[in-house]
Amino acid sequence: MAAVRDKGLGFVRRPTGGRGVLHEHELTYSVIVTEEHPAMPQSVTEAYRVISQGLLNGFIELGLNAYFSVPETEIEKDALKNPRSSVCFDAPSWYELVVEGRKVAGSAQTRQKGVILQHGSILLDIEIDKLFDLFHYKTDRLRSRMQKNFVNKAVAINELRDVPVTFEEASIAFRKGFEAGLGITLEEYVLTEQEDAQVKILARERYENDEWNYKR
Repeated sequence: MAAVRDKGLGFVRRPTGGRGVLHEHELTYSVIVTEEHPAMPQSVTEAYRVISQGLLNGFIELGLNAYFSVPETEIEKDALKNPRSSVCFDAPSWYELVVEGRKVAGSAQTRQKGVILQHGSILLDIEIDKLFDLFHYKTDRLRSRMQKNFVNKAVAINELRDVPVTFEEASIAFRKGFEAGLGITLEEYVLTEQEDAQVKILARERYENDEWNYKR
């Protein structure tokens, strides 16, 4: 947490749980849908696949040959159950997006009160030294080894393209991707003053609150 403060970063515990993510140089997405929606499978894993089809189409819009990660070997499955690192992008889970064998998007899902929330991070660029500065390692040698291995497991979009993509271009591409992948038409919505006030109250009383963020 000292490193988080030193680098001028914020900290929040997300309701979906999981490992640590540095939200920077990225596009984030969030999908909220009732469990009763006819297109939503009851299985968490299968619902993950359906929603992530929007991500897959977004990467295709950017000219990237992305595909779903499906852990097959016992070693890959064990890595998901017993992660060696606290860094989220260290290993892909079921139906996360991969390009050339490396993870390009990290997602998480939760279900509460009959509602599905899936959200995630799509990397445009990544500062690996900065990311690894935010985690504890038993020795410098261990950190160096894990950081070196990380490069083989995760990649940002702009490392894969000859021409870097801007945030605006990525936003357009993934908007099209979700519309095509989920068979929907997205409509922009602006919060009312009352809704905006409710959001700020929720942020102040929960997500900016140490009692929430340090709760296990």
